[in-house]
Amino acid sequence: MEHKNQDHMPECQVLESHTSESHTLESHTPETHTAAADTADMVDTADTADAADRSGTATTAGKSVTGSKRPKDKIQLSDHFDYKRLFRFVLPSVAMMIFTSIYSVVDGFFVSNFVGKVPFAAVNFTMPVLMLLSSVGFIFGTGGNALVSKTMGEGDYERSNRLFSMLIYIAAGVGAVLAVVGIIFLPQIISKLGAEGEMLDNCVLYGRIILAAQPAFVLQYAFQSFFVTAGKPGLGFVATVGAGLMNMVLDAVFIIAFGWGIAGAAAATAASGLTGALIPLIYFARKNSSLLKLTKTSYDGKALLKTCTNGASEFVTSIAMSVVSMLYNLQLMKYAGADGVAAYGVLMYVNYIFIAVFIGYSVGTAPLFGYNYGAQNHSELHNLFRRSLWVINVCGVVMFALIQLLAGKCAAVFVGYDPELVKMTTEAFHIYCCSFLFVGMSIFGSAFFTALNNGLISAIISFMRTLVFEVGAVLILPLIFGIQGIWGSVVVAEVVSAALTIGFMIAKRSKYHY
Repeated sequence: MEHKNQDHMPECQVLESHTSESHTLESHTPETHTAAADTADMVDTADTADAADRSGTATTAGKSVTGSKRPKDKIQLSDHFDYKRLFRFVLPSVAMMIFTSIYSVVDGFFVSNFVGKVPFAAVNFTMPVLMLLSSVGFIFGTGGNALVSKTMGEGDYERSNRLFSMLIYIAAGVGAVLAVVGIIFLPQIISKLGAEGEMLDNCVLYGRIILAAQPAFVLQYAFQSFFVTAGKPGLGFVATVGAGLMNMVLDAVFIIAFGWGIAGAAAATAASGLTGALIPLIYFARKNSSLLKLTKTSYDGKALLKTCTNGASEFVTSIAMSVVSMLYNLQLMKYAGADGVAAYGVLMYVNYIFIAVFIGYSVGTAPLFGYNYGAQNHSELHNLFRRSLWVINVCGVVMFALIQLLAGKCAAVFVGYDPELVKMTTEAFHIYCCSFLFVGMSIFGSAFFTALNNGLISAIISFMRTLVFEVGAVLILPLIFGIQGIWGSVVVAEVVSAALTIGFMIAKRSKYHY
């Protein structure tokens, strides 16, 4: 299953490149933006921001803060962003998503090469169910972050902290409930999906161990979005990298040294998830220098509903990808048997890493869009939007070229022990990689509209992309092209989805002034 969900995103702040030093967001005093002030703010904002960059002056919706108030190497949401500043800003988010995606990739590598083909199939078979349950974290992370960053852009920092705290507390509670439900009903769910015998036993063992840490995974996904908003991307990067490294080390220890097999892979993943959740939880619960902190709060039903609406697209994407992964497995069993399922698993592992780049970029830029939308800084919205389109498209071309060149080597990393399976996987890669030319547009578009607090369009893009376009393609194309149609179905779906996203961007441009 894809960690696209990793398909998901967001945030607000003062950043120092790759550090977790204390930061301030220019002014922590709420400001009211009147219509007249908003209009004045938009006059030559880009020119003002450019001059500010050269002189060391930060600009916030037409107001300036001299360079004496902050070091030049710090980045604020209110800055004018060129490519260099933009890359520095989003790098922690991209790295976080990549290391998060590594959890499943590392498990697959060790299980396939050191445990066996059946346990490897069990991991791939169980993962869609596990990711489906964990995806609720993206609702609170991406949906809540869009609301929190917009509130910061409006100058209400006290309310932004109350909202942040409420969402984290609710996310933890929901994660605990999902853990109990998942552990109880996992055998029935996996059995209904078609697993039996040894494979069923492996699925249940692997799944239940990871489900025990379900609250941690929900919190980890939620915190991924809030780190940047808090002005602590460096800390988020450290926490995620630390958790990823722990997963890799423990996989080697538990599987190879201790011989725990698939249980060792699950234990390593669970431990890394706990690490990734506890570090930010402890940090935000204590007195800290970030823009966000866990504090006393009260239930705000309207804000929770808005959060769910904003985050619906990411949640829908996660659900859809789980369903699509199950459907792919069913189709591949029909047209190619177990080898087809294994080949698809390898495609997904590589896909996790590449898609994480698009997700991470979208997560990293969302607070910029949210902040400037809240501050009504239309010229900077346009600047960020234009640069983002270039970044997304260039990344897609680079990814396509890399897979075309390295398809065989990527396949050999996971299934090098089976030459025929390597051949099948390599052929699949050459078709599948065409999707990288288009997938970034849909991922970015969905996150972009979420950041603008338009959860409806974001959800439509996500829903149509997966549950309509991809499901339709994987059901119809194999009838015409056989297994080649299965590999190509995602390409067709991404092309149509990108066209839909571009249509929405054109239609809503006059409303949001980007």
